[in-house]
Formats: sequence, structure tokens, C-alpha cells
Amino acid sequence: MTLAAALATTTTAAFEADVLAADGPVLVDFTADWCGPCRMVTPVLKQIAAERPDLTVLQVDADANAELMLRYRVMGLPTMALFRNGELVTSITGAQPKSRLLSSLDAALR
Repeated sequence: MTLAAALATTTTAAFEADVLAADGPVLVDFTADWCGPCRMVTPVLKQIAAERPDLTVLQVDADANAELMLRYRVMGLPTMALFRNGELVTSITGAQPKSRLLSSLDAALR
């Protein structure tokens, strides 16, 4: 994946297959077009996706998938939710520098 490529997306309908039944860890970025901090974190997530083949990074349009927002109690954007083996492992809310994001992900995946 090049950095110019868009991040893959998922929806409420595909969430079970894309995230909960995934073979490895999945980082889900709850985002919206109107969210400034979301636009700031997207390039960082693209870098992480390109550098970490062990981690799937998906985006969810928060406006179009309100059911997922409610199910996972997403109260602010961006929220990045890390899933492993179908379970929510950790959530990170707000735009974070790449180093802090990687540190949080690595700690949760240990």
C-alpha cells in the first residue's frame, strides 16, 4: 500500500467479517469528513498501515454507521479502536502523534 492510497473501509454490515472474524489485529478508525482532527490522523494511519503488515487498518464513516458508534460507545472523533480475536482491546480518542499511537498499539498487543 502506498501512502497515497486510501485506507480500506468497513461498514456496519461488513464489520463482523472485516473486523470481528479477522485473523489478526484490526485497528478501526471511526472518522468523518467534517472532522479536522480526523483529517490530521489519516496520513499517520496510512503510514502505520504501510509499515505494519501484522495490523489491518480500516476506517468507518461515523455518520453513515451510527449503529457501530453506539455499539462501541464512540463519543468523540477520531476514535481508533483496536480489535483482536473479535474483542475490543483498547480505544484511543483524539488525534495522536505517530509515536504515541504506535506505543499504545504495541502495549495493547503484548
